[in-house]
Amino acid sequence: MNHQQQCGATMSGGAFILLLIMGCASDQPKSLPQPTPDQVRGHGDRAFEKLKQEEQERATRPPTPRY
Repeated sequence: MNHQQQCGATMSGGAFILLLIMGCASDQPKSLPQPTPDQVRGHGDRAFEKLKQEEQERATRPPTPRY
């Protein structure tokens, strides 16, 4: 290994350690706010309506033959 390769490897290692220390020392990420009961209910209602619509579409389509 020549001098330039040694220098590059040392700098890369140093940069990695520096980034590791900085990453561990940063503040913890903030958690997302909890949804309200109305938001949860709205999402559930939309999902249920979508499911009912898919079932109705499936019932109106002719069955595909199985081989």
